[in-house]
Amino acid sequence: MKKFLAIALTAVLAVSAFAGCGKDAAKTAKVIPVDLTNEEYAFGVDKTQPELLESVNAFIKEIQDNGTFDEICNKYFGDGTPSPVTSAAYDESKDQLVVATNAAFEPFEYTQGDSYYGVDMEIAAALAEYLGKELVIQNMDFDAVCLSVGQQKCDIAMAGLTVRPDREEYVAFSDSYYIASQRLITLSDNTEFDNCTDAASVEAILNTKDASVKIGVQNGTTGQFYVEGDEEWGFAGFAAEAVGYKNGALAVQDMLNGNIQYVIIDSAPAEFITASINTMQ
Repeated sequence: MKKFLAIALTAVLAVSAFAGCGKDAAKTAKVIPVDLTNEEYAFGVDKTQPELLESVNAFIKEIQDNGTFDEICNKYFGDGTPSPVTSAAYDESKDQLVVATNAAFEPFEYTQGDSYYGVDMEIAAALAEYLGKELVIQNMDFDAVCLSVGQQKCDIAMAGLTVRPDREEYVAFSDSYYIASQRLITLSDNTEFDNCTDAASVEAILNTKDASVKIGVQNGTTGQFYVEGDEEWGFAGFAAEAVGYKNGALAVQDMLNGNIQYVIIDSAPAEFITASINTMQ
């Protein structure tokens, strides 16, 4: 954990310019320990490459059976040391695996210097080795990840990607490899959710908020669909305004600055971003 935070702090420094001079150094954030959703992460494979999808599914089973997946997760959720992943330059004349990601979603994908880190990035490196291909990582906005694969600009999307029917328009989903959920982040001195024990009790409080209340989300993610409402997923949404950000760190920092009241993002990034930003206060 300490090793991860040392790395994550460098990513959070990127929000300092966004924070401005008016940041209250005394403010910190906390994650409400209640799962608001139940989601499956999977990889989005180019539909025109069914043989790649078959290989990816075989690879997922192999790393789960032989312990490699647990070893990678321990580097980010336990006491292991994260390993840097390097991207080769794209060259259509070479046999390459081109991965689309949004490297602003720690601990699944993020950057430090010229290297990539995160659960998905280490899996990507292992997958490229398994396939006997050179790894190329294309970093882009989250909204473009599935689209780039659907347009055959990349082979596979590896970006903490929740399986959703609308994304299946662009990609063929692999077998799931991780179970995730959304969680609520508030200021540490906010006690209104302290007695909540399930999603219904959190939602009951959020349902009392009107459009003057702002909830930060990462653009294009389940958190945005959850706040705004999504019929396919059965999300009723809230009257509060969803404010979109390129990544969760920007949203949490803006909450500390007093511009929004809450943030809703995936549970693992919520924990790591909050811990990293709190360390800087």
